[in-house]
Amino acid sequence: MDNLIAVVAAILYFLAIATIIPGLVHQTGIRAKTVFVSASLALIFHAWLLSDLIFEGAGQNLSILNVASLISFIISLVMSIAMLKTRLWFLLPVVYSFSAINLSAAAFLPSTFITHLEQDPKLLIHISLALFSYSTLTIGALYALQLAWLDHKLKTKKALAINPNLPPLLMVERQLFNIILIGTLLLTGTLITGFVFVQDMFVQGKAHKAILSFIAWMVYTVLLWGHYQKGWRGKKVTWFAVAGATLLTLAYFGSRFVREIILN
Repeated sequence: MDNLIAVVAAILYFLAIATIIPGLVHQTGIRAKTVFVSASLALIFHAWLLSDLIFEGAGQNLSILNVASLISFIISLVMSIAMLKTRLWFLLPVVYSFSAINLSAAAFLPSTFITHLEQDPKLLIHISLALFSYSTLTIGALYALQLAWLDHKLKTKKALAINPNLPPLLMVERQLFNIILIGTLLLTGTLITGFVFVQDMFVQGKAHKAILSFIAWMVYTVLLWGHYQKGWRGKKVTWFAVAGATLLTLAYFGSRFVREIILN
C-alpha cells in the first residue's frame, strides 16, 4: 500500500513540474491553479505516506530516509503556500523533484531507526526545532541560488523583464534575508535546546552534529551581520547561504548516512 501511495504522490509532483517547465522555457503564462491543485494532492499523499512510515506501533521510525522525506514535505508545503503570493516557478521544479525522489526512496528502500518521542517531550521539542530550522535554511539556500541566477542574467544583459514567471531581484533578496533570519533564530533554539535537553550531545558519534551546527550558526550570523551592517550582496551572500546549508546537511545526515545506508 505504501508503495502505491508513493507512486501516486510522485506522479502528482511531476504533474506539477510538467505544468511549470513549459512556461519557464517559452516564457509564457503558467497555470497556477493547476500547479497548486497537483501540488496540494501530492502533499496530501506525501503526508499519508509519512504517517504510515514514521508512526509505527513500536514507536517513531526516524530513519534517515524518513527524515529526508519529512524535510522535503515541509519544504514543499511552505513553498506551495508561498506560491500563492510569490513567483517561485524557478524553484518549485527543484523542490518537487527532491520530494518525489525522497518519498520514493523512503517507501521502496525502507530502513529502521526507532525512537520513543512520546516518552521524552523535551527531545521532541529539540527535534522539531531542528527539522524546521534545517528546512527553513535549505529554502534560504535555494533562494540564494535563485538570486545568483537572476543577478547573473541581469549582468549578462539577458532580457528578464519580458518573462512574467520570474520575480523581481530586490524582492528575492528581501525574502532571502527574512528567511535566513527566521532560520537562524530557529537554529539558535535548536542549539539551546540541544545543550539543555540532550544529555549525551557530545558523546562519541554525536559531537560532530553539535560542532557542525554551531559552525553553521556562526556562518549565518556573520552573513546577517555582513548584510545589515556592511551591505553584503551578490556572490558572497550565495556562498555563505550554501555553505551554511551544507554544514547543516553534514551535521544532520553525515554519520547516519554512513551508518544506515552505506554500512547497512
